[in-house]
Amino acid sequence: MKPTQILRLLFVSLILVVSISVNKSANGKTPDFNDLLKSAQEGDPCAQGLTGWAYYLGHGVAQDYEEAFKWSRKGAEQGNADAQCLLGVMYRSGYGVAQDYQEALKWFRKAAGQGFAIAQDMLGVMYERGEGVAQDYQEAFKWFKKAAEQGNADAQFSLGLMYDEGKGVIQDSNEAVKWYTRAAEQGDVGAQFSLGLMFDVGKGIPQDYKEAVKWYAKAAAQGNAEAQFSLGSMYERGEGVPHDYKEAVRWWTKAAEQGNAKAQSNLGAMYAKGEGVPEDYVQAYKWRILAAAQGDQKAIKARDSLKQRMTTEQIAEAQRLAREFKPKNNNSATESSTTPNQVDKIIPSETNNKRTRP
Repeated sequence: MKPTQILRLLFVSLILVVSISVNKSANGKTPDFNDLLKSAQEGDPCAQGLTGWAYYLGHGVAQDYEEAFKWSRKGAEQGNADAQCLLGVMYRSGYGVAQDYQEALKWFRKAAGQGFAIAQDMLGVMYERGEGVAQDYQEAFKWFKKAAEQGNADAQFSLGLMYDEGKGVIQDSNEAVKWYTRAAEQGDVGAQFSLGLMFDVGKGIPQDYKEAVKWYAKAAAQGNAEAQFSLGSMYERGEGVPHDYKEAVRWWTKAAEQGNAKAQSNLGAMYAKGEGVPEDYVQAYKWRILAAAQGDQKAIKARDSLKQRMTTEQIAEAQRLAREFKPKNNNSATESSTTPNQVDKIIPSETNNKRTRP
């Protein structure tokens, strides 16, 4: 579960709870931050927890982690689940306080014990990763399930993954599809990609390329590089959509620009052959350099073959472009990406023909 997803859910929770828990002004409008802070100063634990979230997220007031910690601590010690969960988040991340997984676990457990879904989900994450506790997939599964059954999309996706991979539970593709679907329908980008993959290969559900394209497209539109690569591949093969090299190039470019090695390799091939894009050996070589820097074997062989058809000037230009390449940041992108250091290692020297890989 990504931090940005946690914050998105918590902000929605914050807005809803503030509108309910704080008395409305005479004109019927929800009070501003100052009203919330006043209630917190008067000792209201709910207001203290929400004040902490407001400072943490920077909504209605300048972001201030120290103030966030102060108010969440006050609310947490009075038993407020919002505040307890925030304390857990801060101890886990090290924002506003020294990172301490044991303290994070302590406060997540308190909030989770009150049925707070986000805290339950975070407990699942910590058990799954072995953060501050021995890695325990069964315990992770237990907490993910509690949060998922309350409708938490992140937990639903995680539960789907555990069923899909057989971690903490007997492998069950049908259950994986069920939980992926619930999370995907709430807009969870990872679940959308995973559901598209299940339809693509016919795992836990009848193979359906059109449905695969539908879910890949939803995840791709949110910037998920794997989904963008897969969507491009569907267009390249003409599965679930009309065969279209231009669309394949468009989606592979989006993924390649985020550092996706498979997309970079395929994009290099399209430029080399002039399919869906004008033939361009410089661009072809650049993308193959970048893919090769991540160990893509197909790109390494294709790069070396293409070099034989290029001029010294073209090779130098492609190498320059590869060195200057910086992956676009996207929270939904794949974890792997090309770094300048990797490129320097993979670009062959004009005085040394040896190729090395990082």
